[in-house]
Amino acid sequence: MILVTGGTGFLGAHVVRALLLRGETVRCLVRETSPRTNLDRLAVEIAVGDLNDPPSLARAVRGAHAIYHCAADYRLFARKRREVFRTNVAGTDNLLRAAADAAIERVVYTSSVGTLGRKCNADPADETTPVSRSEMIGAYKTSKFDAERIAESWARRGLPVVIVNPSTPVGELDVKPTPTGRMIVDFLNGRMPAYVDTGLNLIDARDVAEGHLLAAKRGRVGEKYILGNRNMSLKEIFDALASLTGLPSPRVRLPSWIPIAVGALDTAIARVAGREPRVALDAARMSRHRMYFDSSKAVRELGLPQSPLEDALARAVAWFREHGYVRRG
Repeated sequence: MILVTGGTGFLGAHVVRALLLRGETVRCLVRETSPRTNLDRLAVEIAVGDLNDPPSLARAVRGAHAIYHCAADYRLFARKRREVFRTNVAGTDNLLRAAADAAIERVVYTSSVGTLGRKCNADPADETTPVSRSEMIGAYKTSKFDAERIAESWARRGLPVVIVNPSTPVGELDVKPTPTGRMIVDFLNGRMPAYVDTGLNLIDARDVAEGHLLAAKRGRVGEKYILGNRNMSLKEIFDALASLTGLPSPRVRLPSWIPIAVGALDTAIARVAGREPRVALDAARMSRHRMYFDSSKAVRELGLPQSPLEDALARAVAWFREHGYVRRG
C-alpha cells in the first residue's frame, strides 16, 4: 500500500496514475471538501483526513510502506498567510511524524525549485546553489523553504526521506489551474498581448511523476533532486504555444516594473473586495528573475526522463480546450 497526499491536484494526480500503471495499491489522503475530479474512476482507496489532523494521518499511514507527500497550499495570494504556513509547514511535520511512528520504509517529499538559490547571471542553478530564507518571495515559497528544512530534519533523525524539487510542470489534469496553467489558458483565450523578460524551467508533468517514483527507488536519503528539463524564456514558451495552436505570440515586451505596479494595485483592490487578484503581487515580483535550473543530478542518479516539452504543451492545450477553459468561437 502506498499513500499519496495531494492526489486530487495536478502533480499528485500524475503520481497516482504512474503508481497505478505499475500495479501498485494506492490510498489517497483527501480532505472532506476537496474536489475529486482527478480521482474519478480510478481504483484508489480514499482516506478522508487533513494534514493538520494527526489522528486522521495515523489512520491514513496505517498499512502503508511508502508515502508520496505531494499536497501543498499552492497560492501566490492568500489573505491569511498563516493558513499557507499551517498546511505547508506544520502539516508536513505532522505527516512525517506519523510516517516515523508507522516505520514507513520510504517517503518522497515534493518541494519546489522555488526553495533553491538563484544565480545572478541567470545561469542554471542546481541543488548546491547557496540560498537563504530571506530570498524567498511570498508566503508560498517561504513556507515551502521551511517545510524542506523540516523534511531534512526528519531525514537526519532516521526517517528515509528523499526530497524532489519540481520545476514548472506542464500537461493535462491541471484542474485549478496552477499559475503556469492559467498562463496557458490566458494565451489560448487571447489575453496575453505582451510578455516580460523572464524565464522558466519546464518539464512534462508525466516526467515529474516518474521522477517521484525513481526518487523512491534510487534516491539517496536526505538528498534533493531537481525534477526539470528545458530552460525557456517566456517569449520562447509563447512562441512554442503559437506554433502548436496557430494563435499569435505576443510581440510587445514590457519592462518589469509594469506587472509589479499592476500586481500591487490589483492585489490591494482584491484584499478590499474579498476576491483573488488577477495579477498577484508575489507572482509579479517573481517574474523579475529567470528561474533556470540544472536537473542533471536527477537525470544522472535517478534516470529522470526528458520528454519533448512540445508534447506536454500540446496535451495541456488539448486538455484545457476539452474541459471548457477556453472560449468557443
